[in-house]
Amino acid sequence: MLVVFLRTLILYALVVLGMRIMGKRQLGELQPSELVTTILISNIATLPIENTNVPLLSGAVPILTLMCFEVILSYLGMKNRRFRTILSGTPRIIIRQGKIDQQELENLRYSVDDLMEQLRVNSIFDVQQVEMAVVETTGQLSVCKKAETLPLTASDLGKTPPALNIPAVVVSDGQLLPQGLDYCGIGEETVRKLAKKQGRELQDIFLMTCTPDQTVYIVEKEKDGKQA
Repeated sequence: MLVVFLRTLILYALVVLGMRIMGKRQLGELQPSELVTTILISNIATLPIENTNVPLLSGAVPILTLMCFEVILSYLGMKNRRFRTILSGTPRIIIRQGKIDQQELENLRYSVDDLMEQLRVNSIFDVQQVEMAVVETTGQLSVCKKAETLPLTASDLGKTPPALNIPAVVVSDGQLLPQGLDYCGIGEETVRKLAKKQGRELQDIFLMTCTPDQTVYIVEKEKDGKQA
C-alpha cells in the first residue's frame, strides 16, 4: 500500500510539472497536439499506479519524453508559420458579412445546432446580429456582432473616459502578495499604514485590494462565524 501511495505522489508531481512546462491553457483552449499529449500522459501515468509490477520508470520516461516532444513542437510552431499551420490548422470563417458559409460548415462538419450553441455561449441568440464568426484552431467560436447591435462607447459619444484604476489583491488571508504590491508600486510598510488608517492589522484582514492611487478595500476575517 505504501508503494502505491509513493508511486501516486511521484507521478502526480511529474504530471503537474509537465502541465506547468507545457503552459497554462484550459482544456477547451488546447491545440490538437496538446490535447493528444495530455490524454496520453494521463493514461500512461495510471499504468504504474494500477499495476505495481510495472516499473516506475516505465511510466516516468514516456511522460518526460512526451513533455519534451510537446515543448519542441511548440517551439517549432512558434518559429515556423507553415509548421504551425500543419500542426494546429488555421481559423475558418463560417459567417462572413452576416452570411453563413454553408460549404465551410460542411467542411468542418459543423451542424446548425453546433453553430447556434456556440452563438448562445457568446450570449447571441439571434444569428442576424452576427457580422462575422470564426472557428478558431481550438474549436472555439469567436464572434463579431454587427455595428448596429453593439452598445455605445464613450468614444462614440465624443467623450474621453477617466483612466481605470484597477485594484489588485495585496493581502490574502493575512498574507502579503508580492505581485499585488508590484502592480500598485507600494511596499509592505505602505500597506500596513493604509490598513491602520482604517483601524486594521494585516493578520486580521481576509482580503485587501489596492489601486495604483492607493484606494483600498478591506474585508476582515470572520471570528466565531461572524465578521469582525
